[in-house]
Formats: sequence, structure tokens, C-alpha cells
Amino acid sequence: MTRSKYDAIIQVFIETPVFTAAEAQAAGIPSRMLSHFCKKGVIERVTRGVYRGSQAKIEIDFQWEDLALMAMGIPNGVICLISALCYYGLTDQIMRQFWIAIPHASKSPQRPKTRIIRMRNIELGQTEIQLGTAHLKIFDKERTVVDSFRYLSKEIAIKALQAYLRQTGSAKPNLNKLLKYAKKLRVNINPFIMALTT
Repeated sequence: MTRSKYDAIIQVFIETPVFTAAEAQAAGIPSRMLSHFCKKGVIERVTRGVYRGSQAKIEIDFQWEDLALMAMGIPNGVICLISALCYYGLTDQIMRQFWIAIPHASKSPQRPKTRIIRMRNIELGQTEIQLGTAHLKIFDKERTVVDSFRYLSKEIAIKALQAYLRQTGSAKPNLNKLLKYAKKLRVNINPFIMALTT
């Protein structure tokens, strides 16, 4: 009888691209039953505490699939820094870890191959992208460049700024927005902009 109750509840998650053990527990499925459903092939374990439904349709370019799954499994997570720079094509760095920002007051979740950065002003420059059927939060290019000067090496940050300033067409740089973010986050990037544009 108990098992049939859980069988009925798990149906909600069979087509869910990503869900956490906490979400399953809130729906009435104890964590011990998640292992049972993994063995049955009803759900798959993405990483500790994060699962996906076996019938979930998530069509994402292979290059971004792991990043998308990890970002979807972190409540209030925003793709940032190296991961965002890679997505925007503003770095030659290889994404060895997934960089995800969370609100400063939040507890950092433990995820493999993931760098969690607790940030203030997490709403500033936050936008959304669609990768396949997944909608993910990411910082826009300007916030990402400014954050590079706050959290990464000067070399990576300057290269990101240089790549940003070189963009053309619809990706043309928005210097007003960049400088507004820099002022708000107390980062003086004016000397670097002047050096790269003169």
C-alpha cells in the first residue's frame, strides 16, 4: 500500500528535467525511496541530491547540457563568471567547473565540479537564457565582465573586457550599462576601458 502511494507521487517527477531531493520530500517522497526509484529506472541521479525524470525531454546542445542540469538543480542559482564568460564567448578559459552565484544569505549547496559564489546584488544584471527546453538564469555580459574584475585574475578580467569591447552588430558593447554596473558594484574599470579604447 505504501509503495503504491509513492508510485503515484513519483509520476509527477517522471517528466521533470531536474528536481532536488528536497522537492521530492516536500511532495511526500522520502529520500530512501529515491534510491529505489533510481534502481527501477524511473528517475536518474544527476548528482548528490539532484535527480531527473527518465522520460524528461531536455534538448540541450551537448556542450551546455551538464551546466544546464547543474544550474537547474540549484535553487536561486545564477550562471556567472567563467561559465558565463564561456557562454558569451568572452574568454579562452576552459570551463573545468560550473560557476553558479547564489544570494549572499543562502547556504552553499555542495555539488561536484561546481564553484558556488555567494553574491550580494544578485538581481543586478540577472537575465534568462533558453537552452533547449531549459530556462536558466545568467548574469548579462556587462555584469559578468564587471564581476570578472571582482572575483577572477586581472589577466582573465582584462581579456574578457577586451573581447567584450571588440563585439559588433547586435552584440555591440553597452558602455553606459557596463559603467553603471561597475559604479554600483564599486569596481573602477575606467582605466582599463581607456587603455583598451585609445
